[in-house]
Amino acid sequence: MLQRLPAKMWTLCLQAALMATLARGSVSLRDNLVGRSQTSYNPSELSESKFLEYSNLSDKLHLREALGNIMIPRVVGSANHSIVRQYLVQSLRDLKWDVEVDSFHDHAPIMGKLHFHNIIARLNPKAERFLVLACHYDSKYMPGVEFLGATDSAVPCAMLLNLAYVLQDQLDSLKESKLSLMLLFFDGEEAFEEWGPKDSIYGARHLAKRWHHEGKLDSIDMLVLLDLLGAPDPAFYSFFENTESWYMRLQSVETRLAKFELLERYASSGIAQRDPTRYFQSQAMRSSFIEDDHIPFLRRNVPVLHLIPVPFPSVWHTPDDNESVIDYAATDNLALIIRLFTLEYLLGAK
Repeated sequence: MLQRLPAKMWTLCLQAALMATLARGSVSLRDNLVGRSQTSYNPSELSESKFLEYSNLSDKLHLREALGNIMIPRVVGSANHSIVRQYLVQSLRDLKWDVEVDSFHDHAPIMGKLHFHNIIARLNPKAERFLVLACHYDSKYMPGVEFLGATDSAVPCAMLLNLAYVLQDQLDSLKESKLSLMLLFFDGEEAFEEWGPKDSIYGARHLAKRWHHEGKLDSIDMLVLLDLLGAPDPAFYSFFENTESWYMRLQSVETRLAKFELLERYASSGIAQRDPTRYFQSQAMRSSFIEDDHIPFLRRNVPVLHLIPVPFPSVWHTPDDNESVIDYAATDNLALIIRLFTLEYLLGAK
């Protein structure tokens, strides 16, 4: 899936990264730029009343049901892969989203010619600008192993479906607005033989190239990529300077929720060298060793927020990445933070 340093090097990299501590307040939340054209955009922070109102919106049962429908072996080209794709597409169409399936062929090591399908869901397909929330829905090819890919990446997929379901009424106005929301489910993120430029992120490479030629990348305000979510004690960092102010808004949402005691079982094991009571850490990690679906967009100057925990869950690319590893309290907390961030971004200008 992702290229990473050997496990024993994670601590050294993390310690080096922690030296690049964010100077709180050095990035003004009033100086936010979005898109490749660096458009100025400054949504207001949600009022306390709206923040509390939106915080009460949730449907944990729906999140678990969505996860159950996605968390099956779903290697590209398999029958299960088709089942999950159809489930995602139909679920979003039932919610009145405009859904496009971007289908293409590519050659993969071991597998040969494969048919890939990116899923692109827009509230308003005619909008001028989009906030894009993305994840991948395929699972890794592991011969002889039933790999369910709970964190990788069934949980992020379920989170995005759950966001669309829970916020139906709040997002309704975005079906006609110039700024709207896009949910993007990449196909073929996983490598089949060995991670490399031609054996990985098949869907992202194809779509970024296609949209570049079609001139559609300029409509993306920011790509927020979710990956490896669901395990206990996640720690996130700001990877890119040009989206640091938006990362700080995620921090702000988390801080406000903690202040009002709206986060469930909000505590970590305390074994990591970081703030044990915060998901979104106050350090920057300027590093390129994590590769993921954002890379083809990043190289084309699309602003990126990469929401992936460091270090990776211990079950990464093992048969143990199944439902037993999921910390539903942390999952629900992160889903809530992402929902509020999304609402603030899209509705804060009103």
